[in-house]
Amino acid sequence: MRAYRAAVLRFADNREPHDSAILERDGLLVVGPNAAGVQVVQAVGPYRDLKDAFPHLVPEHLPGRIIAPGFVDLHVHYPQTDVMGSPAEGLLPWLENYTFPEEKRFSAPEYCAQAATFFIAELLRNGVTTALTFATSHPESVNALFGQAQAASMRLITGKCLQDRHSPDGVRDATEQSLMDTEALIQKWHGRGRLGYAITPRFAPSCSPAQLRGAGELAARYPDVWIQSHVAENKDEVRWARELFPQSRSYLATYADFGLMRERAIYAHCIHLDDADRALMRDTGAAAAVCPGSNLFLGSGFFDYVAADRAGFKYGLGSDVGAGTSFSPFHTMRAAYCVGREGQTKAGVSLSPQQLWWQHTAGAARSLGLDGALGRPAVGNLQPGCEADFVVLNPQATPLLARRTARAASLDELLFAMIVLGDDRLVEKTVISQAF
Repeated sequence: MRAYRAAVLRFADNREPHDSAILERDGLLVVGPNAAGVQVVQAVGPYRDLKDAFPHLVPEHLPGRIIAPGFVDLHVHYPQTDVMGSPAEGLLPWLENYTFPEEKRFSAPEYCAQAATFFIAELLRNGVTTALTFATSHPESVNALFGQAQAASMRLITGKCLQDRHSPDGVRDATEQSLMDTEALIQKWHGRGRLGYAITPRFAPSCSPAQLRGAGELAARYPDVWIQSHVAENKDEVRWARELFPQSRSYLATYADFGLMRERAIYAHCIHLDDADRALMRDTGAAAAVCPGSNLFLGSGFFDYVAADRAGFKYGLGSDVGAGTSFSPFHTMRAAYCVGREGQTKAGVSLSPQQLWWQHTAGAARSLGLDGALGRPAVGNLQPGCEADFVVLNPQATPLLARRTARAASLDELLFAMIVLGDDRLVEKTVISQAF
């Protein structure tokens, strides 16, 4: 077992997200294997109350630091790292001019390997310890990313993009072969260590009805895999999807019609939904990956937090690199605050710092079904029994952070100062417990 003495941030299980954070100013975090050999939190609480219970453990003392749950990125594209910051008029031109030309390069295993190595290192450098990520339509891209994540002992979920139409040569796949490749990758990687597979239609317009039908059949055959795609990000995209699938009630309903909405299904964006769509999200157990950074960058619109909470469906935060402009969870939380303030309602909503932080940790884990509900150790929190992936934060990482956090009069002020002023420099160390 290992022990760490510092301020420790975690989330109460029985409180609303906006008021769920607990900070032990002088805390002790004890980590060790459970009966299955998984490194989990064995104890957490005030140092004065726990120190005598572990007399043979000498804690690593981290004065002035905050230990917090590792961040969960609910939507990110590893092949798009090198097109970050590319100018475009909107989503569809951005895909055509930057994304697809870059993704063609991922047919080469060597290119995939170097991109995956950088991507995993960049996630960890920014404090992300669990990620749901897109690869490309090439199986080589999936193999490279899983291999690198496994080497880092990181929890990662990914899958081969399905896109057999309305895609250029070099990224467009063949319907039957794409489904055969998907099943082979599921059998090779899903459940191997901390890795999970996601059936990944790129988005409905890129897939023929036959490909979506096949994806739904695979989802039924492998009920414990994830599903990920995009929906209702851009108004032009919504109109296009409705033209292609006129028999479906809505763009979102297209996925339901092909058996692709259930628990462990994550749909990125979910901006241009109506109340029937939101009820469909709730009733099927699907979750939204909210991507405020990319939505602002591409001018796609604003996720409606008020309507989402009224409907009661699950959501969490994703960076959406490369339309997202940063790997940093602090940048994403800050963008989410701005999106909430603008919102789709006249008054907007002021998201609390605790709720923002929860969306990128325990809330995102809940969206993935990794909140301990199935009897497995939870992710995205540091309560006893949770997987012990965490970050060590230095609130004095920059002169401005040091000055502002020293004046924080409450937990909300401290968390909000780090959200607004923080970036990768705030993350002093990322600890992947399974790498012990």
